Formats: sequence, structure tokens, C-alpha cells
Amino acid sequence: MDYRTDYASLSYELITPPEHVAEGIRLLVDGFDLTYAALDFVITPTGEWVLLEINPTGQYGFVENATTAPLTAQLADLLTGGAA
Repeated sequence: MDYRTDYASLSYELITPPEHVAEGIRLLVDGFDLTYAALDFVITPTGEWVLLEINPTGQYGFVENATTAPLTAQLADLLTGGAA
């Protein structure tokens, strides 16, 4: 099912992934020598995290707008060597 078919019914929230998922993300991003990447996951009803894709130029503005998380500022700090 494509989530983009019904934007009006979507909601977003900030969550902390399980440590094994976070570690896998770090290994994947480091393995591709990326500074930034957007990753899409599905979390199954049993709580399993399934990676759908990794995008080195992925969009995030819609998440930032919905959650007010300072993603652009954090990414700018990261890319300029500031305090990330």
C-alpha cells in the first residue's frame, strides 16, 4: 500500500528506534560513506522493523513540518561541522 494515496489521513510522531535498528542504520550509512540518508521502514504488527529503502537525497520537510523537529538545522550543523 502506498502511503501517498491518502495524505490527509497520515500522522507523524518522533520515536526512538530500538538500539539494534539504530546500530544497523549507522553501519549501513557508514558502509555507503554517507553523511545523510533518509530511510523508510515498516514496523510490522509484531514490532519487527523492515527496511524498505535508503535514499541519500531523501526528502524530510514534510516530517519536519508535521513534528516541528529541527531536522534542517541539525543537517546544516552536521554538514558544516557545527554542533550536531
